[in-house]
Amino acid sequence: MTIPYDYAERVYAGVLGKIIGVYLGRPFEGWPYQRIMAELGEIDQYVHERLGVPLIVPDDDISGTFTFLRALPDYGNSRDITAAQIGQTWLNYLIDQRTVLWWGGVGNSTEHTAYHRLRQGIAAPDSGSIAVNGRIVAEQIGAQIFIDGWAMVAPGDPELATSLARRAASVSHDGEAIYGAQVIAAMEAQAFVEPDRDKLLDVAMRFIPHDSTIYRVISDIRDWHAAEKDWHVTRQKIEDRYGYDQFGGNVHIVPNHALIILGWLYGDDDFQKSLMIVNTSGWDTDCNSGNLGCLLGIKNGLAGISAKWRDPVADRMYLPTADGGRAITDAITETYHVVNIGRALYEQAPVFPKNGARFHFSLPGARQGFVSKQPDLLHLENADGVHLAFCFEALTEGQAVRAGTPTFIPREQWRSRGYGLLAAPTLYSGQTVQAHLSAAQATMCRLFIAVYGAGDSFTYEYSPEVTLTDDRAIIWRIPDTHGEPIAEIGLELRGAANAGVVYLDSLTWQGAPDVTFRRTSSEYWAKTWVDGVDQYEQRFPESFRVMQNSGRGLLITGSADWSGYRLTVTASSFLAKAFGIAVCVRGMRRYLGLLLCADGKARLIRMLDTEHILVETDFVWQHGQSCTLALATDGSHLQAWIDDKLLFDVPDTGLVLTSGGIALVCEEGVMSTDQVSVQPLFK
Repeated sequence: MTIPYDYAERVYAGVLGKIIGVYLGRPFEGWPYQRIMAELGEIDQYVHERLGVPLIVPDDDISGTFTFLRALPDYGNSRDITAAQIGQTWLNYLIDQRTVLWWGGVGNSTEHTAYHRLRQGIAAPDSGSIAVNGRIVAEQIGAQIFIDGWAMVAPGDPELATSLARRAASVSHDGEAIYGAQVIAAMEAQAFVEPDRDKLLDVAMRFIPHDSTIYRVISDIRDWHAAEKDWHVTRQKIEDRYGYDQFGGNVHIVPNHALIILGWLYGDDDFQKSLMIVNTSGWDTDCNSGNLGCLLGIKNGLAGISAKWRDPVADRMYLPTADGGRAITDAITETYHVVNIGRALYEQAPVFPKNGARFHFSLPGARQGFVSKQPDLLHLENADGVHLAFCFEALTEGQAVRAGTPTFIPREQWRSRGYGLLAAPTLYSGQTVQAHLSAAQATMCRLFIAVYGAGDSFTYEYSPEVTLTDDRAIIWRIPDTHGEPIAEIGLELRGAANAGVVYLDSLTWQGAPDVTFRRTSSEYWAKTWVDGVDQYEQRFPESFRVMQNSGRGLLITGSADWSGYRLTVTASSFLAKAFGIAVCVRGMRRYLGLLLCADGKARLIRMLDTEHILVETDFVWQHGQSCTLALATDGSHLQAWIDDKLLFDVPDTGLVLTSGGIALVCEEGVMSTDQVSVQPLFK
């Protein structure tokens, strides 16, 4: 099978359609049609400001969609990936009670129930089955809302999409929930190559049982649509026959799937009208709108999504997981993750625009989170899917304008209600930033970073200023921020007497950080760590005190691209079954660790779903004794020291874990340290 020539652009449109749909429907999620009509009217624009909530928010629909898909690259992008392996992905990237899911309680939240089963050792697909959890729990909406990614990696291949969808959905769901997910997956996959809406439905219905409720719902709505042109009338028929009162649980698949089909058939192939219908119809608005937005994005491409929807979003999205360095992300970044999974499934080489630059703006309209601070003087626009254009008005002498993109949790998210946002920064002291710029007229410019300080203040650091007259690169090593997190990076322009344009071609950074984490004067330093332990508190004398009541916990920071570094921690422990440090961390169950264990052993371990001891030796330590632990990782070469003595030297740990973040590790006890240091092996 040949991947479509415009595959990346269509995936980008699908990702945008997904997040726009979620952001549009999120503020009034759960409202019935009658309340929406009475208080908001037909939903033809974002209403977050009317309801006093942020537009860009973490949401399970987005987080689950782009997190669970990581099972494919984590298991070699195999078409034969199993439901059990996808279930292991849940255990790796989710943190109990904190990330991605609605943690509404076992027996009440389907996903929480499935996660609990996985933690109990009940592997998928049993973890989501009717036999284990009962029909009502198993047939809620979650399988459908998380399914879009599995379709986008199978362009024009509904057979593969529905097969992957069934396996992914079965981790947490069963029965009608799986059929609804397969319908959406089939339509989205086929939408890469088929423009006819009725044919897309025909294709999808081939993959589900003809005696299923989902099949009957689709058939009924198609009949009603043929006879009735007013979508309000058909919506009422759906409520009468397939409403919430007909099905148990909190958010059943059947009523909400029906509303997606309603918007699909009555939306006249128009992004705005379709999303208006599905959102105005109520119930699980963000979920339904997200699925329908993704489907229409894939089918109609970027041309079908107007600037009205795109500009306020500017590609921004959050994926809070145990892989904290990927939490602050954007639609372009996630698009290329999806695209390269899809290419791997069809045995094609990955694509990395502009030599893998972090910000490359290589698809039409891409902004990658950049927002102007002075929109009356500076506006941003994508220049033909090649550059990000900084279009500025004439500036007086010394006057400056700037635009930036977040590298850590934005301030407005700290007090936002709803799903929590755990994240690690993406940029750190000691890393080297490179920006490639051009301008037709002389313009003074420099890079800046905004650093969290005490209270609500930012401090700013700047690169050396350059005068742009043509193409130019700025290379800047990020200065020491003394442990304070970097909130944002951007470009500042100043002193141009005439209006003009500066083009940002790419912005990237590389290299391991050179940073020491410790208590600072602000409240933000502690929040740079993704909390995967039972208790993590800063009210004690040490900077870090982590407590784990049962099992093993990790306190994680850093990102997947860290490589070639040494981690050093002086720590002590009380009552711990084991404690230590980890490098190349890619979640709760993927890392390389140095552990001091209560059985009198020091161990170097590789954790990949299950623990494998690489090497061990006798090492007796006392509770309360302070030990300096160090791990150096360079590709697959791993070295470990205790109290400056080289204890282990493993030349080849395998090729799976060669880069990643860091963690403090504690198993059934308490671990304390005053600082954590990371230095690059090569400067």
